[in-house]
Amino acid sequence: MLVYPNVYMRRGMNGDLLHVKRVTWESRYSSCCLSAVDVTGPKAFPSLEKMRQKGLQYANMSSQTVITVNSSSMQECHSPYTYEAAMEALSSLITRKKRDRNINTDAKYTKLDRMSMYIQILGIKEQIADLNIIHVAGTKGKGSTCTFCEAILRESGFRTGLFTSPHLIDVKERFRLNGLEISEEQFLLYFWGCWNQLKDKVTEDLPMPPLFQFLTLLGLKIFVSEKVDVAIIEVGIGGKNDSTNVIQDTVVCGIASLGFDHMEILGDTLGKIALHKAGIFKPKVPAFTVPQHPEAMAVLNQRARELEVPLQVVKPLTYERLNGVKLSLSGDHQLVNAALAVSLCKSWLNTKGEWEKLFKSGVADDSLPEAFLRGLSTAHLSGRAQIVHDVSLGLNINQLKTDESRHGELIFYLDGAHSPESMDACAKWFSNVVNEKIHRPIPIFSENRSVKESYSSNGYVQQSNEKDESKTISKRILLFNCMEVRDPEAMFPRLVDICASSGSNFSKAIFVPSISTYSKVTSGNSDIPINTPSKDLAWQFNLQRAWERIIHRKEIGINKNFKSEAMPPTEFLYDDVSHCNPENGKFSCSAVFPSLPMAVSYLRKSARDNPSLRLQVLVTGSLHLVGDVLKLLR
Repeated sequence: MLVYPNVYMRRGMNGDLLHVKRVTWESRYSSCCLSAVDVTGPKAFPSLEKMRQKGLQYANMSSQTVITVNSSSMQECHSPYTYEAAMEALSSLITRKKRDRNINTDAKYTKLDRMSMYIQILGIKEQIADLNIIHVAGTKGKGSTCTFCEAILRESGFRTGLFTSPHLIDVKERFRLNGLEISEEQFLLYFWGCWNQLKDKVTEDLPMPPLFQFLTLLGLKIFVSEKVDVAIIEVGIGGKNDSTNVIQDTVVCGIASLGFDHMEILGDTLGKIALHKAGIFKPKVPAFTVPQHPEAMAVLNQRARELEVPLQVVKPLTYERLNGVKLSLSGDHQLVNAALAVSLCKSWLNTKGEWEKLFKSGVADDSLPEAFLRGLSTAHLSGRAQIVHDVSLGLNINQLKTDESRHGELIFYLDGAHSPESMDACAKWFSNVVNEKIHRPIPIFSENRSVKESYSSNGYVQQSNEKDESKTISKRILLFNCMEVRDPEAMFPRLVDICASSGSNFSKAIFVPSISTYSKVTSGNSDIPINTPSKDLAWQFNLQRAWERIIHRKEIGINKNFKSEAMPPTEFLYDDVSHCNPENGKFSCSAVFPSLPMAVSYLRKSARDNPSLRLQVLVTGSLHLVGDVLKLLR
């Protein structure tokens, strides 16, 4: 599927796609001639008709069109307009500048000035107001809040668009239409349309937008073209200067929980951080937030008064209000995010005059409509409090019915927590879930549903058959990495203490370098090499020493004799933490692996070789690490 901005396609009265002119397609990659002359009806464009049936609004695509060519033409042209070519193009937008507070004072335009100019080029300025936007900022929980909002309003009968970040496996995850990740065909349609329009207008003062700015523009273009009833937009970083704040027409704004993160950009106090987050407030537009630290709350209130914003603080949901319904996103902290989402959606419905139409009867003041409960119980967001059973060991439902299995178990608990506050929530969730009666989550795409199942957190199912727990040795492992701008000394103590207080001590900790790079966008279909190139492991050794200091409550030296190529023996997993005593920098409570694939292979082999072993692996510290693990498991 190819996109070119200077040709047109029109509809007949019955909605069929009609005449497309002959075009010559040229780019910096190659050029070729594509022919689609006097084609009548959609049957000549089967892929387009398939997409039209899914709801694409071709009649309103003012700046782009779609052309399909047969396979022989594609072979002759060696089309650059593939998904992989799109990933290469996106990668070219990644800037090499470090994240900091410094602004290029020599630039002719500010970031938001440029964003406004890009929107003019794409021709969507007027239509953005029709997106009826819910805009959400925050340090932790903003993605979950947006996901809950999308599910609630979709269940209430509205066509929804959801823009979140970052993606874990594939960039398409950032764009959802009616709850579904955008298809590759749709992505290519809109991506190349935006790319070509912006590329044609590049100047020295207006270069191509950096990656996140481009993806924000792409999301707005998608939602405008798809004519969604509501667009839920998650802020990237901060709020005031974030790319998404180019939006001027919002229906309601939300501020999720605030804490210390991205301090090199937002400032080193909660007050400074809150001021950036409050930057999404619009004059007299309703806003909601959750209980905040007094310093942050004071700033939010001050900014709200200045803009005459009616700001309300939302109390967490209670299980009584949920009326027995279980939130699909696991963890008690999600009661806070769900409450914010409920208030945002109710305000949106009231402002649009839809609340009375939909729920004018049968809903008490403190009750939640059935549509809200359905949304709260079905929302899905990968990498947040997500449980994945590694099926590569060959474990299946029939084996679960017996007391004896040929393999041990390997269960991954994934949460992209990367700040002290979010690590608290992650530790509480992990402690609660591993101390519950153990369930074995089976991916929802499993074909065998012969046993009694019930849905568990975040899109996985649990089944009720248990083998003899007395024969099982459970070991809790931490698999960790984080960016070097993070402070492990602020995250590890709470993680260790919260888990220890509930008896969920970690047997071992494993530290790995990331696979995902910040210099390239890759396809979700691209393979992760098992033998990755050697990387500098200095940061991972720093993390290891920080961990050992927390575990042993004392300073730890440097292990100069460590050989990064060697894997620890299986017995490494069986030694109790209480027996770990680092001598001369030799650590037995933790290990650094040269690569993530090697670490996962080691864990798989350990589980495979020990039928009585259950490995419960908490993957956290970085959404990039979580995404890499999900990609490996997939």
